[in-house]
Amino acid sequence: MKERYDVIVVGAGPAGSIAAKTAAEKGLDVLLIEKRQEIGAPVRCAEGVSKEFLRKHVEIDKRWVCADVNGSRVYAPDGTKVEMAEKLSGKEVGFVLERKIFDRALAELAAKAGAEVRVRTRATGLVLEDGFVKGIRLMHLGKEYEVRADIIIGADGVESKVGRWAGIDTSLKPADIETCVQYLVAGVDIDQECCEFYLGNEIAPGGYVWVFPKGEGKANVGIGILGSKGGKFKPRPVDYLNKFVEKHFPEGKIVEMVFGGVPVSGNIEKFTANGLMLIGDAARQADPITGGGILNGMDAGKMAGEAAYKAISAGDVSEEKLEELYEKRWKTGIGKKIDTNLIVKNCFVSLSDEDLNSLAHSVEDVKFESMRLLDLLYALFKANRKLLWELHVLFKDIAVEAAKNRL
Repeated sequence: MKERYDVIVVGAGPAGSIAAKTAAEKGLDVLLIEKRQEIGAPVRCAEGVSKEFLRKHVEIDKRWVCADVNGSRVYAPDGTKVEMAEKLSGKEVGFVLERKIFDRALAELAAKAGAEVRVRTRATGLVLEDGFVKGIRLMHLGKEYEVRADIIIGADGVESKVGRWAGIDTSLKPADIETCVQYLVAGVDIDQECCEFYLGNEIAPGGYVWVFPKGEGKANVGIGILGSKGGKFKPRPVDYLNKFVEKHFPEGKIVEMVFGGVPVSGNIEKFTANGLMLIGDAARQADPITGGGILNGMDAGKMAGEAAYKAISAGDVSEEKLEELYEKRWKTGIGKKIDTNLIVKNCFVSLSDEDLNSLAHSVEDVKFESMRLLDLLYALFKANRKLLWELHVLFKDIAVEAAKNRL
């Protein structure tokens, strides 16, 4: 391992690998590190992504696509089914990936672009001098290293330490995080071309259960529960999931199990510092409604890689420069959508099962194939103004956007 690089990326998930790839393609000397011995494992998400958004970043390789889905079904607590076409289903519906292969492929793309990739390499601290991040302390195969760099990019997930070491407040309240459990279940008879979502406070308080096909009679069956909905004397997420699996897939066989946390807090106040940027779950860039973060992380990784090149080329890696090149770009684009979705999330998690049933009944006859997400939200608001009054702050924007979409 060299003593100096232009950029060091901490974390080889989709966000980190795209950041490393982008920076290396620009000609920067890049080190990408991953604390685990195997990139992509353990899997800690439902593995669903939008085909359209994924194609923005990579050429699709069938080796890491388990299922090609064309829509989704959302079930209200009383069983009312709302069917949505793929384009309306959001960034989490389209392809169901094999993340173990997908993440490794992205790291390989970063390596082909010129980045040096090191696994079993853990960040243990930052090198701070005169208010700037000047490098990082690493542990690799039992040996300690101090490696210098112009810019550190933290892509170390929801439990990120890199941001905290730089003085960035990445703390999460219980209402800001979903506690998740997922099983890979074999021997299930499901529609392999559709993702399913189940809502209800008796099913998944403040969250939902998902069923994503994985091909060959397998499915990812998982649950996310809002931290503020749990408690010492309440069932655990795994208890809710076991109850769901026993009811819906009594003959299914659980062959894998993963646990994790997903940030649903919306944009944090800062995710840049002198010589440092945070991306992906480390920057809390997941969708507050769905918890999906793969594509947002990849978008952020690309922005951060480009910002690193421009800042280093200008000889200015200050917080002000990185904020200008990366943070403001994010917050005026994707960040605005995240702010909107946070308002929607906070409204919906307060609804009772009767409220959710009422919403589902109000759109049973809507033709979703011809609608977009904002059109759906607008239709729900019009039919349930009293119930969804908290969304009135979005009313003008939704109405204007919906009108544009109909033109």
